[in-house]
Amino acid sequence: MSVLIVTSLGDIVIDLVTDRCPLTCKNFLKLCKIKYYNGCLFHKVQKDFIAQTGDRSGTGDGGESVYKFLYGDQARFFDDEIHPDLKHSKTGTVAMASAGKNCNASQFYFTLREDLDYLDGKHTVFGVVEEEEGLETLSRISEAYVDTEGRPFKDIRIKHTYVLDDPFPDPPQLAELIPDRSPEGKPDVETAEPRLEDDWVPMDETIGPAELEEKLRAREAHTNAAILESIGDIPDADIKPPENVLFVCKLNPVTQDEDLFTIFSRFGNVISADIIRDWKTGDSLCYAFIEFEAKESCEMAYFKMDNTLIDDRRIHVDFSQSVSRLWAKYRHGKKNRSNEEGGCFKCGAPDHIAKDCTQGQENKGQKYVLKESDGQRGGGDNQRYEMVFEGDTMDEGLKRQKTDKHHRQISPERREDEVRRLPRDVEREREKERGRYRGRDRDGGRNRDSEITPDREREQNKDGDADRDGFRERVKDRSRDREREKNRDENADTNGFRERDKGRGRDRERTQDGERYKNRDGDVDKVGYRDRDGDKHRARTREEERDKSRDRDADRDGYRGRGRERERERDKEQGRTTDRDQHRSYEREEDRTRHGRQGRDDDRERSSRVEKRR
Repeated sequence: MSVLIVTSLGDIVIDLVTDRCPLTCKNFLKLCKIKYYNGCLFHKVQKDFIAQTGDRSGTGDGGESVYKFLYGDQARFFDDEIHPDLKHSKTGTVAMASAGKNCNASQFYFTLREDLDYLDGKHTVFGVVEEEEGLETLSRISEAYVDTEGRPFKDIRIKHTYVLDDPFPDPPQLAELIPDRSPEGKPDVETAEPRLEDDWVPMDETIGPAELEEKLRAREAHTNAAILESIGDIPDADIKPPENVLFVCKLNPVTQDEDLFTIFSRFGNVISADIIRDWKTGDSLCYAFIEFEAKESCEMAYFKMDNTLIDDRRIHVDFSQSVSRLWAKYRHGKKNRSNEEGGCFKCGAPDHIAKDCTQGQENKGQKYVLKESDGQRGGGDNQRYEMVFEGDTMDEGLKRQKTDKHHRQISPERREDEVRRLPRDVEREREKERGRYRGRDRDGGRNRDSEITPDREREQNKDGDADRDGFRERVKDRSRDREREKNRDENADTNGFRERDKGRGRDRERTQDGERYKNRDGDVDKVGYRDRDGDKHRARTREEERDKSRDRDADRDGYRGRGRERERERDKEQGRTTDRDQHRSYEREEDRTRHGRQGRDDDRERSSRVEKRR
């Protein structure tokens, strides 16, 4: 119960679990028998994850089961066969890629690493690849270069499928589905974006370096030719320059076509020798094209004439690369096959060759000439230099004269008639003519006035409209000014009211501040009065105490004085005084002086404190 799958990267042998998943294994085996998988792409490869295949369209959105081919469209999908013991635990596990629950068809995948446990229970596992039966092929598939969607840049396909062992009998309808020979190549229903085919091999691996460089140059030349065709420089990308034309450059400006024709005729029949000239001045541009009748003559001239001296100039000769004369062979970018061999190199016409071309031989003359007249601007006949084209004559050119717009010309007959008449008649006729002209002038003036009148009316109407518009604008301006003044007055009243309110508030605040100041002053006065009363009371108390102390001192002094007097009397009686008495008298005088100073200092301190409080 196994199948051999041959891929573009190697062989893979799948061992099927037919006893556990009979429905899935039967579908896979029968699809391999009818060669359904031949040519299928590995449309999704994720490195170290899975490699998915089995869709013939190559997009991953298709696939049919074998039961659809046997029983119809209603049997396109079949049910899942999920078993808990069949897990994605090994590299090379084969399982069905379903579109949902019980939606299995033909797509399947290989696991590219071990332990993909989160796929267990979601897909039907029906086979495995053993270690020596295709794991190397799976590793190569895993290393393939892929895009962002997992599609390999180089296609990996299933080439063939071989059923090695099939335990299921074939249904009767299956024999009609088995092809006579195994199909090759990509399926007919494949719609995937083309990529590098599976049999593609890089060029540098198949050819040598020299051949590779030559092919790269040829490819680059074709690319450049396609670009020149797209911008209109050449008629076709596959066009080739003629092989019988030489390009000659570095010529002397004095060299003529006949000189080159004579010089190059020694190598063979020369069809044409054309020096390219400036289309305005006709001066030589110092290069030319020589066309030979035979290719061999052209090659001989190329080898012999290069770097030769012509008219003191060494020329350079090469094969022509110009295809400007071959445009006539192409129509709308496609080559005219009927004129492939013929055609004129000179003019490009397909009905003749260059030696029979008559272009440039006919002297058609100048397209225009100047009048041969001696009269200049302001001459007697009012003649001017004018252009006369082909078909015109000088007389017809001279007849084109402009007449004066303001004076009437008099014919010669009229002039002779006036000479014959009397001067009086002539004067009379002239007066009539003048009157007629004056009438015409007056009529013309009236007509002009009548023509001007509507213009004047239109101008007056415009002026009236402008005045009305100006009056309306002035009225609008005045009304706007009134509204602005009104709004300004209202704003001023509002602002004045607000200012008055603010002034009243400020006055109110000042009044309150004044009351606070008055209260504060009253409090200060009260406190000062109290302080002054206290000071007076304390001063009286101190004075009373001082008086008492003086009285006590006086009593003491009196007592002492009486004692001293008794002693003096006794001394007097005795007739002597002591120093002790002098010393005591000195001390008493100092005490009196100190007490007086202290009282005066206390008075000054009390008066200064009172003044500060005020």
